Amino acid sequence: MKKLQTSVVIVGCGPAGISASIFLSKAKVPHVILEKETYPRDKICGDGCSGKTVFVLKKANPEWVREIFSDETRFLPSYGVKFVAPNDKYIDIPFTLDKSSLPHPPGFTSKRWDFDQYIFSKIDKTYATVLQNCKVSKIVSAQKTVYFTDGNDGSECALQYALVIGADGDKGIARKHFLQDNEVSKTAFVGLRAYYTGVTDMHEENFIELHFLKNTLPGYFWVFPLPNGAANVGIGMDSALVRDKKINLRDIMLKAIAEHPNIKKRFANAQLDGKIHGWGLPMGVQKTKVSGDSFMLVGDAASLIDPFTGEGIGNALFSGMLAGEAATKALSEHNSSAEFLQREYGDVLFRKIGDELQLSYTMQKLVKYPWLFNMVVNKAYKSPELRNTLTSMFADMNVKALLRKPSFYWKILTNK
Repeated sequence: MKKLQTSVVIVGCGPAGISASIFLSKAKVPHVILEKETYPRDKICGDGCSGKTVFVLKKANPEWVREIFSDETRFLPSYGVKFVAPNDKYIDIPFTLDKSSLPHPPGFTSKRWDFDQYIFSKIDKTYATVLQNCKVSKIVSAQKTVYFTDGNDGSECALQYALVIGADGDKGIARKHFLQDNEVSKTAFVGLRAYYTGVTDMHEENFIELHFLKNTLPGYFWVFPLPNGAANVGIGMDSALVRDKKINLRDIMLKAIAEHPNIKKRFANAQLDGKIHGWGLPMGVQKTKVSGDSFMLVGDAASLIDPFTGEGIGNALFSGMLAGEAATKALSEHNSSAEFLQREYGDVLFRKIGDELQLSYTMQKLVKYPWLFNMVVNKAYKSPELRNTLTSMFADMNVKALLRKPSFYWKILTNK
């Protein structure tokens, strides 16, 4: 058995793991990344990248943001979101009220094949050793050792670490090992994703679209514009609901495309490109354990997907950034205790995004009531002031907190 040693081992090389690596490298911390697949590789996703994604990339290297927005063959700028209520009324909500003041677009869409390959190429090999096609078999905390098989030569390896960052998803070995009694199935969504070409009537500023169809609540059908005239089309719904009611998501999705009055005409000449794929979405509906003695969990392994929009890339990158910074501090102070990592990573993470996740969960629960969602959209369609309030919710948590207050809906109902 090969015996290896490193300061930090990152299990998983998706956006969360790559982000942790990038910020470890910025601090000149040597580390090893273990990835079970080989790049380039695909990842089933909605392909939407929020302002949080842009924020982390800019903090890592501002030039990367300039590169992204200068390459519309792989990255398509997006300026907002279109909400379509169950009664088919809709409102366009820009990500910002003053687009002219932006140094660059607030968000973008990109196929995960392209986006992940792009950020993978930014890993600094001066400090990061990337081992691909490596399957982790077990983690032994008492020995601070990760055991894995190198699929390139079949060798068995034991990698000793001072600190491990679990970035291998909600079903990965890191979460299973460190959170043995933790289940995500009760809080997860299940989604389907397909790529289409030829979908018409996209927004001129590439707004992503969330269609809250009556038979998908509290989930939704989506259409995200992509570069080169493509579109990411999918549907997501509470996994418990799908399981308990034996719902066939594929049938609902295809029926919406074929029969829904406002959707079918846009797909009249559209072509499915490839297969329809499914995956689970571990939603961040409650504050969970994300760190402990000598370990941190990031991205899907920490259940950080936004419960309302389903967007996970931004929180994956953000949590990876915080974990990389916390790991750097832990190594410099020779302290990787559970208390230290909770203070430097867990507490910081939920202080930054905890309220946002809870408010998104509130919004998810609200769409269970179609009459209420219809009312808000109807009023917003007629009221510029209300539309501006909703727009502000993307940037201002104090404004977004209005959604938790019954008085907000009373004012809408009474036109006050």
